[in-house]
Amino acid sequence: MVTFLIILLIVVCVALGLFVLIQNPKGGGLAAGGGTSNMFGVQRTGDVLEKGSWILLAAIVVLTLSITTIAKTGGGATAVGNSAIQERLDKTPSPSPLGGGLNSTKPVAPAPADTTKK
Repeated sequence: MVTFLIILLIVVCVALGLFVLIQNPKGGGLAAGGGTSNMFGVQRTGDVLEKGSWILLAAIVVLTLSITTIAKTGGGATAVGNSAIQERLDKTPSPSPLGGGLNSTKPVAPAPADTTKK
C-alpha cells in the first residue's frame, strides 16, 4: 500500500511540474522589467492549468500525509523491515564510551595483586 502511494506521489509531482512549466507567465516578478508596460503579457488565459496546479498541490499534501500516517501505524511493508532492523541493532554490541573497544557481557576481573615482598 505504501509503495503504491509513493509511486502515485511521484506521478503527481511530475504532473505538477509539467503543469507549472506549461503555464504562461502572468507578468510581475522577473518578467516585469524596468517600468515597461505589459504589452506581451497574458491576462487570464490558462485558468484550467492554474486550477489543475492547485488540485495537484492538494493531492501532494494529502498523499504525503497519508504515507506518513500509514508508515507510523505500521500498516505497510516497512513496519516489518523496521522491526527486523531494530532486532539486529539490539543484538549488536555497543562501543564503549571510553574508547576501549566493545563492551563485553562479562566483566573483566582485575589483575591479581603482587604479594611478593621486596
